[in-house]
Amino acid sequence: MRILIAVVGSLGDVLPFVAMGAQLKRRGHEVRVYANPTFTSVIEAAGLDAVGVGSAARHQAFLDSPEATDPKKAMALVAAGVMSNVPLVYEAMCADIIPGRTMVIGSTMAFASRLLREKCGLPGTVVHLSPSVIRSEFMAPRFSPLGHMETLPRCVKRFVWRTLDRKFLDPLYGVPFNRLRAGLGLAPVDRIMHQWLHEGDLCIGLYPRWFAAPQPDAPANFHPTGFPLFDGGERIGDKLAAFLDDGAAPVAFTSGTANATSHSFYAASAEACRLSGKRGILITPHKAQVPATLPQDVVQVDYVSFQALLPRVAAFVHHGGIGSTSQALAAGVPQLIQPMAFDQFDNASRAVRLGVARSIAPKRYTVSAVAAQLNRLTADQALAARCKAVAAMTAASAGVDEACDLVERILAGANPAPVTRTAS
Repeated sequence: MRILIAVVGSLGDVLPFVAMGAQLKRRGHEVRVYANPTFTSVIEAAGLDAVGVGSAARHQAFLDSPEATDPKKAMALVAAGVMSNVPLVYEAMCADIIPGRTMVIGSTMAFASRLLREKCGLPGTVVHLSPSVIRSEFMAPRFSPLGHMETLPRCVKRFVWRTLDRKFLDPLYGVPFNRLRAGLGLAPVDRIMHQWLHEGDLCIGLYPRWFAAPQPDAPANFHPTGFPLFDGGERIGDKLAAFLDDGAAPVAFTSGTANATSHSFYAASAEACRLSGKRGILITPHKAQVPATLPQDVVQVDYVSFQALLPRVAAFVHHGGIGSTSQALAAGVPQLIQPMAFDQFDNASRAVRLGVARSIAPKRYTVSAVAAQLNRLTADQALAARCKAVAAMTAASAGVDEACDLVERILAGANPAPVTRTAS
């Protein structure tokens, strides 16, 4: 079977689909991954066929934009990139269809895969990396510092979702998408970020139930599996290995792969290490974000496998991306999370609820505040024990294998067992 995988997003979004693609290839399928040309080498390194679609320069411009980490402005920026890419990905995937022998898989924002399923009658699967994209009138996902709307009646939550769609998301996504659908002879869809987002023969959540239990109003085709826990390799470079061996376990810091404008984050992080007496590792390929002069025992690295690094650090400070969060859970390391936008608030909230993390707002990410948090995190024995317990739970799941099992059941014409929903 030929399996066409469309991915929209940053490196952290692409890697889980590389893991799925590699597993499906090992099971005998022909796999092609459609993503921004920036990630062609990463995809091909896993032995997969890569189809670069879109502009690497536009992807870099997104990373360089200060609006990429602004909760209010980032959505418009993302929408412009997503919608401009849909027809390009659709055309590229169309050219690779083998009638009767093709399946499509798409990431949350890869709308082209849903179009192909509908227009060409292909079996199709949607894969969500984080739980924030599945709305609920029970435990609603968190998109801001305001919380999960726990105390609001269900009718109010319905109103919030409807208002969010009508006022903001429909103009950004729905209008251009329905224009594209009309050109393909397809009927318009309403509120595409509501139920349509999960449209497929199968909708997979690459995270475990204990991280985000399906709510009573979860999509009927939804199946959570487990974290993918794939970051492209497990090696630490010789220079970083020598640093790790030369003293106490350091604190690792990253602001993620989806922005290049976190100058204040890295500056405060470096000084917080000096103030708290901690050794530190600043992880970013964008060296311009990092102060020219760093305190003693603080180093910068472009990239490192979290699977290899995190078990060797005293704490992990990050933005709350689902990849960083899940790798920290697997490593059993205390987390300090500074969420900025998108799913990060929701992921941070769930990690805090698990008892393995603390969260801090960007405006409060100051040298003294971070130093104090690091001292508390590394001295909290109860939190350390909870981290160990959650790491054991994480190790017990096999997200990629389970997801590929579900995909193959669809290919075989079988329906996966219905999702078990949990009340809030």
